[in-house]
Amino acid sequence: MIRKLKKYKPTQFMAPDSKYSKDAADYAVAFIQALCHTKGSWAGKPFELIDWQEQIIRDIFGILKPNGYRQFNTAYVEIPKKMGKSELAAAIALLLTCGDNEERAEVYGCAADRQQASIVFEVAADMVRMCPALNKRVKILASTKRLIYLPTNSFYQVLSAEAYSKHGFNIHGVVFDELHTQPNRKLFDVMTKGSGDARMQPLYFLITTAGDNVNSICYEVHQKAKDLLAGRKHDATFYPVIYGAEEDDDWTDPKVWKKVNPSLGITVSIDKIKAACESAKQNPAEENSFRQLRLNQWVKQSVRWMPMEKWDKCAFKVNPEKLKGRVCYGGLDLSSTTDITAFVLVFPPVDEDDKFHILPYFWIPEENLDLRVRRDHVNYDLWQKQGFLLTTEGNVVHYGFIEAFIEELGTQYNIKEIAFDRWGAVQMTQNLEGLGFTVVPFGQGFKDMSPPTKELMKLTLEEKIAHGGHPVLRWMMDNIFIRTDPAGNIKPDKEKSTERIDGAIALIMALDRAIRCGGNAGSSVYDVRGLLFL
Repeated sequence: MIRKLKKYKPTQFMAPDSKYSKDAADYAVAFIQALCHTKGSWAGKPFELIDWQEQIIRDIFGILKPNGYRQFNTAYVEIPKKMGKSELAAAIALLLTCGDNEERAEVYGCAADRQQASIVFEVAADMVRMCPALNKRVKILASTKRLIYLPTNSFYQVLSAEAYSKHGFNIHGVVFDELHTQPNRKLFDVMTKGSGDARMQPLYFLITTAGDNVNSICYEVHQKAKDLLAGRKHDATFYPVIYGAEEDDDWTDPKVWKKVNPSLGITVSIDKIKAACESAKQNPAEENSFRQLRLNQWVKQSVRWMPMEKWDKCAFKVNPEKLKGRVCYGGLDLSSTTDITAFVLVFPPVDEDDKFHILPYFWIPEENLDLRVRRDHVNYDLWQKQGFLLTTEGNVVHYGFIEAFIEELGTQYNIKEIAFDRWGAVQMTQNLEGLGFTVVPFGQGFKDMSPPTKELMKLTLEEKIAHGGHPVLRWMMDNIFIRTDPAGNIKPDKEKSTERIDGAIALIMALDRAIRCGGNAGSSVYDVRGLLFL
């Protein structure tokens, strides 16, 4: 008997020339509901789809193009933990392998590592064992994590991120479990870019909880899904589903929990979420974990200093041409010779309606680029192609190249001063002095760093800076941990900030000089109203 979804309505993303086939949708639902649950108190009971699950199944398998094949080739489902994610993924893998009438179908289960990928496989294998019709038609190769559907010689095979170098796939289906844990984009690209061209209706089913790395392939796909849901983009082959709390939602409100946990009261009780929330209230270190796992919010780190939604509101356009000839102040953070070097120019406002304009520049050794991408899982290569990250020849930062670059900037902009971290910058600052620049040593302790760090926050909240949305600087701002002394002074903590913050340090130093000296090296805002205390 086919379960009736009370209020099924085809997704808003159904193309104008597509049709909803009730027969195709009913078949997919019936196949899955012939399976059984495999875990806990649900073990052995029929897999009766929850409404949100059935909506997805009917949309994906029931909406067909004029040629009779499925409209959607990619489905992205982002949902909190304990919502029945693994069971749904396993059922879809079996449907693609055993129930899709595809000869020699190749279906792959992918995850960050073999152990993670095996979770969905083991659920699928147990579903087969508990279903007499499948059990006599499917061969389970437990040692190699492979299921073979004998009537069509189709298979479902586990792969992990370590297998990204393998090519030659003829994919009918891919189930990516916990996409947010992928260490890089290589396995994703291999499995989704052209590997299913020989199939008429391949399906890439991506299911995940929100992650904590905004430079990951998962966040890239998440952003595409958000754009589609908001109507900013259009892709008739992509099916987006996101159950997650908004940035300004009250994370302690049970109404929010219900909104983002569609299986609440079925696969997880509200008491468990309430207990997790109470624990997070008592221990702030648990808050981000609660937000990520229970509310499906993308988080960055345990204690994030900069509210990125406020930073993003300051992405006002910065036109380098219109800034030519303007007074500005530089901040230089050399870091190490094998890391990122940052130079940031800050242009003070020329009137009350103007903003602090920011021009950042970043360098990395050319020979280290690919290594850094693999090691840090950061899009250095993409930023380099887009012109946001510059490279110098060799495997160390070429300071002579940077000096020449700054010298050229000095011909375009009126660089009054360049502030620099005393550590490791002696020779370069001497060279810059030789080129005619005024260089100012800048301490990295609380005394020097606290006033401009607090001022940067104030200006951001007031939307009085313009940074143009520079992605490298944004990444670094989002990496900042803050250290506080007993007197309430603050400074960026490089030790706790596990990813690079060089650009943020350079910005803070340049902003300090711009505030102290202003457009004409006159009075300082610090002199007028004193230091800022937050």
